[in-house]
Amino acid sequence: MLLSRRLCIPTATSGLLNYHSVVSESTSTVHNVSGASPLPYEQLPGDWRKAWSGLYHFIRKDGFHNIHHLMVDNFQQFGPIYRERLGTYDSVFIQRPEDAATLFQVEGIHPERLRIQPWYEYRDYRNKKYGVLLKSGEDWRCQRLTLNREVLSLSGINRFLPLLDNVGQDFVHRVYTQVERSGRGKWTADLSNELFRFALESVCYVLYGQRLGLLQDYINPESQEFIDSITLMFDTTNPMLYIPPRVFRLMNGSIWKNHVRAWDAIFNHADLCIQGIYSSLRQRTDNTFTGVLSSLLLQNQLPLEDIKASITELMAGGVDTTSMTLQWALYELARAPNIQEKLRSEIVAAREAVGNDLTALMKRIPLVKAALKETLRLHPVAITVQRYTQRDTVIRNYIIPRGTLVQVGLYAMGRNPDVFPSPEKFSPERWLGGELTHFRNLGFGFGPRQCLGRRIAEMEMQLFLVHILENFKIETNRMSEVGTTFKLILFPSKPIHLTLRPVHQSEIPC
Repeated sequence: MLLSRRLCIPTATSGLLNYHSVVSESTSTVHNVSGASPLPYEQLPGDWRKAWSGLYHFIRKDGFHNIHHLMVDNFQQFGPIYRERLGTYDSVFIQRPEDAATLFQVEGIHPERLRIQPWYEYRDYRNKKYGVLLKSGEDWRCQRLTLNREVLSLSGINRFLPLLDNVGQDFVHRVYTQVERSGRGKWTADLSNELFRFALESVCYVLYGQRLGLLQDYINPESQEFIDSITLMFDTTNPMLYIPPRVFRLMNGSIWKNHVRAWDAIFNHADLCIQGIYSSLRQRTDNTFTGVLSSLLLQNQLPLEDIKASITELMAGGVDTTSMTLQWALYELARAPNIQEKLRSEIVAAREAVGNDLTALMKRIPLVKAALKETLRLHPVAITVQRYTQRDTVIRNYIIPRGTLVQVGLYAMGRNPDVFPSPEKFSPERWLGGELTHFRNLGFGFGPRQCLGRRIAEMEMQLFLVHILENFKIETNRMSEVGTTFKLILFPSKPIHLTLRPVHQSEIPC
């Protein structure tokens, strides 16, 4: 199925891609705080003048795993904007919502995030196509419009809601089985691997329309290898952000070899799933939704290799992100039983009103949605949102030249009392009316280059919490504090042990 590329014609379905139609490419946006003449880029605060010695001190402070805390320290030292150079890595950091708004006004019609060079290096090394995550320019925009209709539009969401609901119900059944096996009327465990399997089962069901059977006691070796490879890929990406990955490749050291091995396994797993789709498509006799991949193949609008590349990226990026967020959400709810009860009451009322109508249900759980926003405030999966400026601009009275990498520090913003009063408190209500939330909820990014899998992740996590809270009370040692460590995304610094106890003990299966 070798397809020619079609002309890209923006339509109403392009959604946020139309946001930039009101922004002139020829003018500069100015956010001048003091009213004084803008200061030159070279006067930005920060320890940026000694790139390699800065990288040495960064490594000495365990910066690879501690970068989010170092970022908070830098904002406290330098103020709301600073510049940092670490080896080949040069960036400006901001953390105020109003500055984030200014940044997104100058991202252009072809916005670009941080270029994760190790991922490009692997694809070049293996001669693999870039997916939409790594593409740029008009090629990115055309393919992104097509993919938006599949995974971000309202019609797309309504098609995959029943699939996510099905996986959520099966996870509940698995928990009940574990409770029964324990013989203690509850199940206590580190749920990280269970949630990882749940997330992979969910995203694969949406993308491929097929279940992998990951919620059983036994999972096949290929799926387990994929799970291990995702973690390895993130671990090996981190050090290659600051030193060119070509150096590691020429040295043929363990970091590069493990990175290649991880991506090989990820692509191989995706290839196996895609081959299965081909077989099912040949036998298909109706129009039932059988996953995003099938829909894209039947539309015949994108080249096959581009579809495969983007689907593989969606699958690889949609596992750790949701599983980590759900783990943190359960942790926070276990430490705030009063909020947990409010959520449970909201879910019960919604069920009584709409029953099993999933679309209607999702409109009646604002506090559940707010709890996930609050989780991402305290524990953002990515610690920054990044853009390369498409023209000169002014932020905090400093001239930021075109082509500069500017990063919004999400972790630091979430802990800034000037932005979020009592930032250490888990308070979902802060997102429900009253307080301003403009450019504060950036966990999935913003605008045309926001996370492509955003709606899949949001629906998956919301339905998961609905099913868990309907059936179980979440408990933990409320005196136990769990920190974070950075491995391209934020992970808990130690295992989180949670207890799930049936709301109604009589429902434990015999």
